Amino acid sequence: MNLPLLWVEGEISNFARPGSGHWYLTLKDEQAQVRCAMFRNTNQRVSFTPANGTQVLVRCRAGLYEGRGEYQLIIEHMEEAGFGALQRRFDQLKAQLDSEGLFDPRHKKPMPSSVTQVGVITSPTGAAIKDILSVLKRRFPAIKVSIFPTTVQGDQAADQIVDAIEIANQHGHCDALIVGRGGGSLEDLWPFNEEKVARAIFNSHIPIISAVGHEVDFTIADLVADLRAPTPSAAAELISPDGNEILNQFFALEELLIEALARKINEFRQQVAHLQKRLQHPGRKLQEQAQHLDHLDIRLGRAMLNKLQEQRYRSQSLRDNLLRCHPGQAIERQKLVLIDTIKQLSKIVGQQLNDKRVKTAQAMHLLDTVSPLKTLARGYSVIRNSEGAVIKTIDNIRRGDNLKGQVADGEISFTVTKTAEIKL
Repeated sequence: MNLPLLWVEGEISNFARPGSGHWYLTLKDEQAQVRCAMFRNTNQRVSFTPANGTQVLVRCRAGLYEGRGEYQLIIEHMEEAGFGALQRRFDQLKAQLDSEGLFDPRHKKPMPSSVTQVGVITSPTGAAIKDILSVLKRRFPAIKVSIFPTTVQGDQAADQIVDAIEIANQHGHCDALIVGRGGGSLEDLWPFNEEKVARAIFNSHIPIISAVGHEVDFTIADLVADLRAPTPSAAAELISPDGNEILNQFFALEELLIEALARKINEFRQQVAHLQKRLQHPGRKLQEQAQHLDHLDIRLGRAMLNKLQEQRYRSQSLRDNLLRCHPGQAIERQKLVLIDTIKQLSKIVGQQLNDKRVKTAQAMHLLDTVSPLKTLARGYSVIRNSEGAVIKTIDNIRRGDNLKGQVADGEISFTVTKTAEIKL
């Protein structure tokens, strides 16, 4: 027989625990019952002590007890029925919200550094509110407390907690919210494991501290909240500064201020004493000022004499310079310079004219040597057509063309009657 593992829920009866350590029992409900066995190597992992009447949930497989020829269930795991169902719901919701990112630390809102008003969402008559108010009164009574009353247990609790969170966000007067209650069973704390409560905490614009149960208790609200406190009292301590510590800091600052003022007063006293020593009689001060004026008067007289003497020397020097620079003498000197300059200029111009004459003669001789007129004078002539172009070959003329021949002393006009090619 090959059957899969089964989950069976029922009430324990006929529970037996012999010396072998194995457990034998019967699971029953209103309609049926079945024999079961749980061997020692597996029942040691059960976290509670089963007894007749206990409602349990077991994971088991079908087996056969050959001694009686009866079928029985071999139990592999056992848990209390109510707790187990809630625990499974808890684990499923936790996995779902975790996959959606509701537990991601990046979404956690930071707590304000200074809180002037805190909102508390809890039962107005429970121990949690009393603990919170007691801690705030002891640590820092200046913090204002707004209570948003809700039930914290039962079917209506989750909806009321959600409404209270939304109302607190609408008012916007609170710097932070504490959501919590005292300890209890998993069933008692279940409203704080509801999905709607978790999403309301996540969507709150105001930072929320979850303070549900005792230190060992853990809820979905703790995972979603921006900060988790192990108890309501701890939440109040987290949100409030220590008044005594602040007073001690004030006292210490007061002592430092008194010491600083004392040092400053002592410094001023020393400065006053020093100024008193430096203070002189007015008559003595006047004498010193009069003596100082006399020194200044003597220095001024000496400076004026020195300035006058300097001006005399300067005037004499200017007079001597003027005499040396008389206009008649300057004109005579300029005349001599001008005569000398004219002589030098004439000499230079004469030399340049001679050079130019020589160069011009040489150029004329060269031009005369290469001049076409010289060639004409030796018996040559230049023949041009009616357009003035020079005739260089008989191919350029035709019979009947009118031509002009230039000789050394004139020009001859003639008409072509015949051409003949000369063989060289």
